[in-house]
Amino acid sequence: MVGIDDSLTFHPLRIAVLTVSDTRTEETDKSGALLVERLTAAGHGLAAKTIVPDDVDAIRAQIRGWSDDEAVDVIISTGGTGFAPRDVTPDAVRPLFRREMDGFPILFHQASLGTVGLSTLQSRACAGQVDDTFVFCLPGSTGACRDGWDLILGQELDSRYRPCSLAGQIPRLRDLCP
Repeated sequence: MVGIDDSLTFHPLRIAVLTVSDTRTEETDKSGALLVERLTAAGHGLAAKTIVPDDVDAIRAQIRGWSDDEAVDVIISTGGTGFAPRDVTPDAVRPLFRREMDGFPILFHQASLGTVGLSTLQSRACAGQVDDTFVFCLPGSTGACRDGWDLILGQELDSRYRPCSLAGQIPRLRDLCP
């Protein structure tokens, strides 16, 4: 079976949302708000949410701080993954990865090809592990965040997803998820 197995127990994750932007505020951060709405509607907990500028040191400090926090299982960032001069999120985060998730950008591009066509080439979405914390870097548009959550992360972060889920790789859930 591929998909959600409703006979299994759902184990909520504690997810932090990071918006990377020089211009967005809490009031104008629609992508961060969409991710919060999606993850909480799915039953996960919002561990933290903040906005940092498009600055390598600021991004790294926030990712490192959350990855060191046992109250955060997963980090999802939005913004800074394109080719504008200030888009530095992948450049900031990749050196922190102990393992890169090579398949995530491929799946993200496949998913977004259906919604934005060849413009998906303008994204440098990436994912990996900083220590044991999974980090997913999505583009800053609400459409890209919707594609990333609805078509990939919403399922893969659900402990009931089969044949396997990333939730089972979260240290506190390794014994709970088959």
